[in-house]
Amino acid sequence: MTPLAPERRALLSFTLASTSFGVMAFATKLATAELSGAEVAFLRFALMLLPLALAPSLLRRALTFDRVDLLLYRGIFGGTAVLLFFLAIEHVPVGLATLLNHSSPVWAALFAALFLGEQLTWRRLVPLGVALAGLALVVSSHLHVGGGVRLGVWAAAGLASAVLSGAAVTAIRAARRTESSWSVYGSFSLFGLLATAPMGLWQWRTPSPRAWLFVAVVGASSVVAQLLMTHAYRWVDNLRAGVFAPIVPIVALLLGALFLDEPVTARSLLGTALALAGVVATVTGGARRAPPAAGA
Repeated sequence: MTPLAPERRALLSFTLASTSFGVMAFATKLATAELSGAEVAFLRFALMLLPLALAPSLLRRALTFDRVDLLLYRGIFGGTAVLLFFLAIEHVPVGLATLLNHSSPVWAALFAALFLGEQLTWRRLVPLGVALAGLALVVSSHLHVGGGVRLGVWAAAGLASAVLSGAAVTAIRAARRTESSWSVYGSFSLFGLLATAPMGLWQWRTPSPRAWLFVAVVGASSVVAQLLMTHAYRWVDNLRAGVFAPIVPIVALLLGALFLDEPVTARSLLGTALALAGVVATVTGGARRAPPAAGA
């Protein structure tokens, strides 16, 4: 096995994880036709806890940790980000909500510079501006066709979810130096459940069999994506990992356009291209190999 083999497997894991996240976003949009975004987010985290509840060995690994503070940050930031993301999906086109949420790598780069000591130069700040300009163009294209203030509010929620996701990813980076992927996964699932419980239970509606099917897809794709992503962070830093972020909104955009007739205009495509180019340019500028991490 060559020294690069683990990293290549990690890059494949990120590809599969990103595709799974795109499917999750689309299934969430289908589920929110009947349920609130908060309820779907709550059920997602409940389903994510099932592997730990059903397998005592996995539960023991999830409860073995050194840095509880980092796991708290990952869980609280990540759980709140998912709540805002699912609320945005409920109210705006899934492609738009997913694009906003997956601008998180540019925020992760900023947080990594602040808290992990990674260098932040104008080569990353300029692409950040490009990404934000692209996002503004996409949002304005939807407002132009009648989205109004309501869409603007929920688009802001989607962007806020990206900022919190960036903080959560930075916590993963730091946590994976000492913690296993299962402890990171467990903290995210538990604190995500707690973060979504108040609003999810307040807006509770008993799902129909059709809604349960969509929720099951949300849960299954979330488990697969989270485990693949968290494990891969052992080998790849959050900057290079962010190169795969465009896969998620592209998958969601295509599924939304093909099956939900969500609008795709030249203006929104241009904004999407700018946003994704800014994300990729940000995360590829001076990326470095991740430090050794704890075993999976």
